[in-house]
Amino acid sequence: MIPSIRSYIALFTLVFLVGCDKELVEKQGGLVEMSLGSSVLQVELALNRDSQARGLMHRDYLPEDQAMLFVFKETQQMSFWMRNTRIPLDIGYFTADGILREVYPLYPFDENARRSIRTDLLYALETNQGWFAKNGIKIGDKLDLSSLK
Repeated sequence: MIPSIRSYIALFTLVFLVGCDKELVEKQGGLVEMSLGSSVLQVELALNRDSQARGLMHRDYLPEDQAMLFVFKETQQMSFWMRNTRIPLDIGYFTADGILREVYPLYPFDENARRSIRTDLLYALETNQGWFAKNGIKIGDKLDLSSLK
């Protein structure tokens, strides 16, 4: 049986749509609700090297209670910069138990790395600048990691 032209068009369309703007699919479908202290965030997960390298680059806006959580495989000293990042951010560094240990402001397009003091960190959370202070989040508060399981 010879496939019809319609079959080829349908197959092409499916392949095109699946490969089309993977970032958009991740943004819309990849948000996880997480609590930090008494606040709730919609969190985009950066789980692999590519998504971690891309981070929040080239975006013009981050909704108020949305964030990006960088999840690493091993504890380490963290270092983040703002290459191609237009949004002023705060970054919070967390140990494996989800405890907030350090918070720093990050400024648009600043390529000077903001290195953590601690070397036992596993997570980094980027929010809009001022979000931690506005929500009364302080060092020692716990990020609920149960949604990562």
